[in-house]
Amino acid sequence: MKPARAIVLLPTYNERGNLQTVVQAVLKNQGVDILVIDDNSPDGTGELADTLANQHEQVFVLHRASKSGLGKAYVSGFHWALAREYTHILQMDADLSHPPELIPKMLELATQHDLILGSRWVPGGGTLNWSIIRQWISKGGSFYARRLLGIPIRDVTGGFKCIKREVLETIDLDGLQSAGYVFQIEVTYRAIRSGFSVYETPITFTERKVGKSKMSTRIVLEAIVRVPQLRRGFRS
Repeated sequence: MKPARAIVLLPTYNERGNLQTVVQAVLKNQGVDILVIDDNSPDGTGELADTLANQHEQVFVLHRASKSGLGKAYVSGFHWALAREYTHILQMDADLSHPPELIPKMLELATQHDLILGSRWVPGGGTLNWSIIRQWISKGGSFYARRLLGIPIRDVTGGFKCIKREVLETIDLDGLQSAGYVFQIEVTYRAIRSGFSVYETPITFTERKVGKSKMSTRIVLEAIVRVPQLRRGFRS
């Protein structure tokens, strides 16, 4: 069996104010590399990422030509990581919303399961500095996807994940069609339908302090439309 090699994927667009802090927090976990995937941020995030890569041998940068959605950024990162024989690929937001100190726990859980989800909506999980409306939207979106797709996951839209390479090698990365946050639903659903073990571990999601949220009405509408398409796609 090959020794475990883990990498954290950090998609960025205008995250200059957060990037150095989150990179330093992730690097406290020994043996974990970082790939910053920058979509040509106009605020200089890509340039800062290059500086951090020059300072830390565990940090790498993937520059993309333009902003084309979270899903496309992650797929690019998945391909990059698989080409370099990483065994565990973690997804994290670059805005300090996800707790980097839980990376070791997620890697430990991955010895028993194929896909680990950091979940806000299981016992012990939650959010910090979220409005009731924001909580309702997130819980409602997960309920909608859970019922329509027939899966038991409580936090289907969560973006803090640890994925074994076997999952990504199986689910046809180039066939992933979602661009926004529904991409998280699609990856989890395809993993479940492919027979992989998925486990939710509680996290506290902290609202960003620097920069603006990427959530938009367009992203919500994409999720409403894409979830039924996912179900039909696996029925055909």
